Amino acid sequence: MTELLRLSKRMSELGLCSRREADEWIAKGWVRVDGKVVSELGTKIYPDQKVTVERQAAAEQSKRVTILINKPVGYVSGQAEDGYEPAIALVKAENRWSECKVDNDFHPTQLRSLVPAGRLDIDSVGLLVLTQDGRVAKKLIGENTDVEKEYLVRVEYTKPGKLPEKDLRLLNHGLSLDGKKLIPAKVRWQNEDQLNFILKEGKKRQIRRMCEMVGLKVIGLKRVRIGKVRLGNLPEGQWRYLRDDEPF
Repeated sequence: MTELLRLSKRMSELGLCSRREADEWIAKGWVRVDGKVVSELGTKIYPDQKVTVERQAAAEQSKRVTILINKPVGYVSGQAEDGYEPAIALVKAENRWSECKVDNDFHPTQLRSLVPAGRLDIDSVGLLVLTQDGRVAKKLIGENTDVEKEYLVRVEYTKPGKLPEKDLRLLNHGLSLDGKKLIPAKVRWQNEDQLNFILKEGKKRQIRRMCEMVGLKVIGLKRVRIGKVRLGNLPEGQWRYLRDDEPF
């Protein structure tokens, strides 16, 4: 017997929207199952039933923005904490990059429901994604995400000599954090004091903790890529819109 699923969960699985968006659309009567409008939250359906959404939903979704910020040191990714400002405070008209290629006027309503799709530590800089689009959030921070994140990490070796090759191999694969083995990474020397890290997960302060385990102290950390989207020449403290032709 095929198991029933919550309609909102099924819509998320189908890539139509996030679960939160699904609940909003259901409540507005914008969702049909096998051609019939379903407006009751919590409705369950079979996986083989056909789910469609009204044009109003697609139109509303197309207005949702995704913003890329080059986050400076001293800003937190999400809610303000310990007196530090959140990165969203940088999203204002005067901080928009002059070379942003999207023909979209900034309006404060775009700050509503604009949330970070992933985190970047307060003492780290570089690419941070804020989005109103549940599909983007799901792709970047959903349970099964395998989107790569690339970092440039300036380090100091705290022991005599140089980092042994075996410890570089450990950074690539073999370390555990919080009692769990880490997913294999790609770590190589960028130059004599800088490592290039490519990860597919993002545990709290993961790179700093990995480095500590092999005797490296992180002096600076910059995220330069998420999936296929690069930080590029976006100046620190400025932001731009994600273009339609930039899939993660």
